[in-house]
Amino acid sequence: MPWPFSTPLPVVKKLDAKVPLTLKRRLVEPPLNRAYAKPLRAGEFDELEGRRVGLAIDDLGIALVLSVERSRLVLVDATPEVVIRGGWREFLCLATRREDPDGLFFQRRLAIEGDTELGLTVKNLLDGLEEGIAQGRLGDWLSRLERLANR
Repeated sequence: MPWPFSTPLPVVKKLDAKVPLTLKRRLVEPPLNRAYAKPLRAGEFDELEGRRVGLAIDDLGIALVLSVERSRLVLVDATPEVVIRGGWREFLCLATRREDPDGLFFQRRLAIEGDTELGLTVKNLLDGLEEGIAQGRLGDWLSRLERLANR
């Protein structure tokens, strides 16, 4: 059955506000922790332990706050110390490493608000990892989402 919408954006916008945090945790945490399992085990995320990093995907109306607890990425219900803000395509470019993170920030397609030092730590951490988030099944899902949105 074909996708009934020209893009998935309206569906995501309507659903996000209605999805409880416990369900978001079940949807978001496992793929993130699988994607970053090696660097989490290696302690590369240790400096983010207990810190609160917000991701604001403005065109989708999605705002998530992530933290690291006991070497796991977790969604938290808290005020972020820093927010990385942009559109879903910019986050997709970051995740797939299709574009250089510095370029996305310097062109102001992604912005850091709040604790800039923490935001730069996150950006540099992600930029320094050998593999992006878009690996394995999560990468396949992101690729499908991109194809749907480009129809």
